[in-house]
Order: sequence, then C-alpha cells, then structure tokens
Amino acid sequence: MTDAPSAAFEKARTGLWTSLQKHLAAVYAAEKTFLAATAFVEAYPFALHTATEEQQAAYQSARHSLRDLYTDETTQLDTLVKAIRTKGYSEDQKKQLYLLILGYMDIAASVFELLHTHVPTKQPEDEELAATADKFERVRKFARLNVKGLAGLLG
Repeated sequence: MTDAPSAAFEKARTGLWTSLQKHLAAVYAAEKTFLAATAFVEAYPFALHTATEEQQAAYQSARHSLRDLYTDETTQLDTLVKAIRTKGYSEDQKKQLYLLILGYMDIAASVFELLHTHVPTKQPEDEELAATADKFERVRKFARLNVKGLAGLLG
C-alpha cells in the first residue's frame, strides 16, 4: 500500500502529464494551421504584399491565434511552476514535475519560434509578443533552476 504523500504525488504527476499532452495537442494544431497559412511562402522573411488578400488574412489570423496561445500557455506555465514550489513534495518529486514541464516547454518553444522566423519583411513591432517571449524564458529558467538546484549552480 502506498503512503498518502506518494499517492498524492502520483496523482499530481499523472494529472500534469495528461494536461501537458492536451496542451501539446493544441500547440501542434496551432502549428499546423500556421504552417498551412504560410504554405505560399518560399523564403523568410517574405513580402506579404505578394500574397493574395485571402492568404494575407489567413496568415494574420493564424499568427494572431498562435501568439494568443503562446501568451496563454506562458501565463499558465508561470502559475504552474510557482505552484509546484509551494507543494509539500520532496525535492526529487518536484524535480520530476519540473522536468515534465521543461520537456513540454522545449517542444512548445520550437513551435512558438515560428512567430519570430516565419514573418513578413515589414512586420510591425509586437510588444505583447516580446513580453511573452521574455516571460516564457524567465519561466523556463526558473524551472531549470529548480531542477539544477542551488548546489548545482555553485558546484
């Protein structure tokens, strides 16, 4: 029979794993939509004016959706990594949760990077995107710090 703390941790880990899989499915769906909206492009950065109005609208819509997802995911991840720190799990258990999150973040980052690489030549500055990218990196560094620990930084 498992003790209550171990059972609670197993439930949390399983819940996190299931949740991250659902989030990853949403990220992959947004990636597919975004790449479909840029299928007309041969090289990046591209001249948006060479696209039809329909292609431009599809690109802007897909870009906006991916950026919104990036912002939402970053906010949720920020809350999640902070919440893990306050839980009564052992340090090794917390590291397992942070590692799950870091794995997800690495995959998601490769998709969200499309917002920086698949762009038109004249893209207006997007302060919200810049703020989200900064926050995403802070969350990732925070999770890595909690995996590595203070001793890992000093050693």
